Amino acid sequence: MIAYTCFGTNDLPRAKAFYDALFGAIGIKRLMDWGEQGAAWGHDFAQPMFGVLTPYDRRPATAGNGTMISILCKSEAEVRALHAKALELGGRDEGAPGPRSEGFYAGYFRDLDGNKLNGFYMAPPAG
Repeated sequence: MIAYTCFGTNDLPRAKAFYDALFGAIGIKRLMDWGEQGAAWGHDFAQPMFGVLTPYDRRPATAGNGTMISILCKSEAEVRALHAKALELGGRDEGAPGPRSEGFYAGYFRDLDGNKLNGFYMAPPAG
């Protein structure tokens, strides 16, 4: 159902560098670049992508209260690596990686513009 998601940024070069390094840590690459307008990352064009953009209306970008984008990880170790990379790059911790409910493992953080993300892994059901 979701084709892509976007966050606004007030410093596009900084945001591109953050997401190149963050997503590179889990094997996701930049698929599109629109110069001074934005960029998008993903596994390929057949799967959902994530983008950062300068706001079209030229007003300052702001982080949404209650807005969060979740990144599907392949393992608990990948969740930890993504969370650690975000903090290493200057992101803020919003909840250390760990189990949240049966089979659901997640780590929460904010990017350099204050947007909230999480990396999560959902273990296959037992049985």
